[in-house]
Amino acid sequence: MDRLIRIGGTTAVALVIGATFLHLRAPRQAAAAETPPPVLFFDHAKVDKSFRQGGILFKEPDRSYQVHTSRREGPGEAELHARDTDIFYIQQGTATFVTGGKIIDPRNTDPGEVRGKGIEGGEARRLVKGDVIIIPSGTPHWFREVNGPFTYFTVKSR
Repeated sequence: MDRLIRIGGTTAVALVIGATFLHLRAPRQAAAAETPPPVLFFDHAKVDKSFRQGGILFKEPDRSYQVHTSRREGPGEAELHARDTDIFYIQQGTATFVTGGKIIDPRNTDPGEVRGKGIEGGEARRLVKGDVIIIPSGTPHWFREVNGPFTYFTVKSR
């Protein structure tokens, strides 16, 4: 039960942070007559299942945001998103995360998406449970070291 309360609390914090950021960036509705999009709800069982696998909790092409239940067991490739800002809320584990610098052996994987072997330079930070980090679009970032399982909410905003 304590675990569910902790997951619910951290889930709420992550979603509030993401929603606040999105609200500040979202264009205001032009007319009161417009119908807002529906409210979205993901119960704890669905969220838990998604975190066990790591994946995308919410993504629709007509929305300017996505919500991922991210999971890592080890380091990954360096990344750069030309259009997406990433907001991470760390739920479990620790990692050394590098931002800035220059991507080593960069290659385009999709339009506006670059991956590489690592990062030269940049600023390394130790991420732990409860941390929030916002990576603006165009900023190289890389999980250099992961002490897994490492789980984190990701809100991607355009």
